[in-house]
Amino acid sequence: DQVKIEIACNIGTPDEVDRVIEKNADGIGLFRTEFIYMNRNDFPSEEEQYKGYKSVAQKMEQKPVIIRTFDIGGDKELSYLDFPKEMNPFLGCRAIRFCLGRIDLFKTQLRAILRASIFGNIKIMFPMISTLEELIQVKKILEEVKESLKNEKIAFHEKVEIGMMIETPSAALLADIFAKHVDFFSIGTNDLIQYTLAVDRLNPHISHLYSPYNPAVLRSINHIIEAAHRENIWVGMCGEAAGDPRLVPVLIGMGLDEFSMSPSSVLEVKWIIQQHSKEDMKILTKKILQMTTVDQILRHLDNNVKVHI
Repeated sequence: DQVKIEIACNIGTPDEVDRVIEKNADGIGLFRTEFIYMNRNDFPSEEEQYKGYKSVAQKMEQKPVIIRTFDIGGDKELSYLDFPKEMNPFLGCRAIRFCLGRIDLFKTQLRAILRASIFGNIKIMFPMISTLEELIQVKKILEEVKESLKNEKIAFHEKVEIGMMIETPSAALLADIFAKHVDFFSIGTNDLIQYTLAVDRLNPHISHLYSPYNPAVLRSINHIIEAAHRENIWVGMCGEAAGDPRLVPVLIGMGLDEFSMSPSSVLEVKWIIQQHSKEDMKILTKKILQMTTVDQILRHLDNNVKVHI
């Protein structure tokens, strides 16, 4: 039906770009930069980061490369950094909270990303934003870094797009407000689901409660997309749900603009998208959003959506 939907990939290191190109994806929807910081003895220098981001941008030519600032904390610790011991690390000093506590490290990464931005279509994305105050603060820091580069006469793309992850219930509820301050959203379903349902996704005793098909999760995603589109910004999804075959048609019906996933899922998801029209999926999604249990939703999808060749 001539509706364009972008299929992008998630990567963790520059070496993974070749698989993205091999699958002919439309871009990189999530570059998890924290992996550059792991399995080493010290923080990577600005120059080292710059070279990595530059190589990815060049290989992807003018396809989008969304670089997420490092998401350290939670289940991702650094051996060379003395993290505070926390009772609930997933609710603690992680991602943007850590960056705002170590602005020196944050600025080093932003400098590297901005310097690399002239070599391709780089966008910057901030993780774990939960308040407008945080977003305003990180945007202010970004502007300070830009001013510093200008003073040093170092080239960068001045109008680089900025976005934020939507992965906390507060960000989802305030999506209409956040949408006025960024160029795009990317829904991080892995955390959005666990925070919305109060379920630790790594806990085997309650992992059965963790589901992207929970009505609360689906209503939240739908609200985020509607709020973004009202402000004329686009919405992607980079959590595991973006590559879930049964969920893809529902997300199409909601109007999701970009799906970002493991390279191994790209061809299957492209095939699924080609089997459906957006208008038909809107009707499906409207019914799904009225349902009240996970079982009810899954039964309806199994009976009404083609997801297998």
